[in-house]
Amino acid sequence: MEKLKPILTQLLTEKCYNEYFIKFNFLDEPCFKSTLSKGLGFGIIAGSILVKIPQILKILSSKSAAGISIYGVCLELFAITANFAYSYVMDFPFSAWGEGTFLAIQTAIIAALVLHYGGSPGKAAAFLATYVGLVSTLISGFTPKDILWTMQAVNVPIIVAAKSIQVITNYKNGSTGQLSAITCLLLFGGSIARIFTSIQETGDFIIILTYCVSTLANGAIVMQLFWYWNVDTTNKNKNKKKKKRT
Repeated sequence: MEKLKPILTQLLTEKCYNEYFIKFNFLDEPCFKSTLSKGLGFGIIAGSILVKIPQILKILSSKSAAGISIYGVCLELFAITANFAYSYVMDFPFSAWGEGTFLAIQTAIIAALVLHYGGSPGKAAAFLATYVGLVSTLISGFTPKDILWTMQAVNVPIIVAAKSIQVITNYKNGSTGQLSAITCLLLFGGSIARIFTSIQETGDFIIILTYCVSTLANGAIVMQLFWYWNVDTTNKNKNKKKKKRT
């Protein structure tokens, strides 16, 4: 077991390693919660690598970002960036925030695609360059922690605003447009799991509150996905019939 210890301690604390593999005490409750939290954390990170790829592919295949609000995407990107930058500088375990890195990259790509297919390819390129520079500044160590904490605290109303914009856009359109059901469901499930992992691994009130709000906001969009499911399907069938006639 000593040879496997470096690998196992990525999921287990030193104390839990001793409880499980030295004392053979597999019923230790704190260690069970800690191990479950680590496992969920790394699972969320693994899932985040691909979580928004269906959304990106949907936009690329249709060559359209119809129904996706650029303002909502940018606010969501701010929230994700503030979260992982704050967690990185505060030196929280990677398993507690690592998915933020991959979500930020994918969300930035979605924002660029919305601008690109909205007729502004120059703005899309400028947006990506500006974003990279901003992130580099935030995690450089030169940005005061108070500013990062404030950004994280502002996340709560920003998440509400970002998701509300998308919810209102869906309501006005009477459809969820190019939103990917897979992506929305994964984000909803991930935010639920993150409430537990944040309690276990950070104990940071503002982080926990952020994920609670995010869960409610993502849940609202998931409800719309099911509500408008038949509408989107009907529209697709109508479009197919029109193409056949022409």
